[in-house]
Amino acid sequence: MAAHTAIVTGSSSGIGRAIAERLLADGWRVHGLDMAPAAIAAATFTAHTIDLTQSDATRALGERLVAAGAPAAFVHCAGVTRLSPLGSLQDADGQLLWQLHVDACTRLADAVIPAMQSVGAGRVVLIGSRSSTGMAGRSQYAACKAALVALARSWAAEVVTDGVTVNVVSPAATLTPMLEDPARAATRPRMPPIGRFIEPREVAALVAYLLSDDAAAITGQDIAICGGATLRR
Repeated sequence: MAAHTAIVTGSSSGIGRAIAERLLADGWRVHGLDMAPAAIAAATFTAHTIDLTQSDATRALGERLVAAGAPAAFVHCAGVTRLSPLGSLQDADGQLLWQLHVDACTRLADAVIPAMQSVGAGRVVLIGSRSSTGMAGRSQYAACKAALVALARSWAAEVVTDGVTVNVVSPAATLTPMLEDPARAATRPRMPPIGRFIEPREVAALVAYLLSDDAAAITGQDIAICGGATLRR
């Protein structure tokens, strides 16, 4: 592990895959965590097939990964979308969203961030969403993404003197398979004002910067990559 090794969840598709591929291109070693089969074949990429909603297995994998040395970066991108209005909220959806977006992140971070503190360096980026401020028909999803912002700011405050930064990157609608998820058929994604969806590579580029030495002074922030969507507020 150690220098220039990153742990990336959700590495088999969409934004997570774009981030893993960008880091590999930049010379990182990447451990990709996903329930789906690996979509990347590279000498410096190691795939770990795991259901991140399984708490004990997730915690154990995090501990196993840091046992070889503190990684330089942790990016939590794994996620799903479940969208329903009031009157149609499903307990199972809420549980799945929370386990994958929040609990999995917490268990991995609980192993990874202290290891980073021990060596005095590390970068953490959580992939949030523009909907974290609240959006009609997306309450359960939005709540989980809002929780990531609270986690990031809390963790950043704990480790700010230890050479570790923690930030959130919150995209607007991004051109990934999630846009075609049948679970969101009743709530279509909103086209950003720039007239197109965000590209995964654009999110990956921002994440790559936040993982760099040049971003050492940025921590505890929720950074939107939204194509002007936040201008509507």
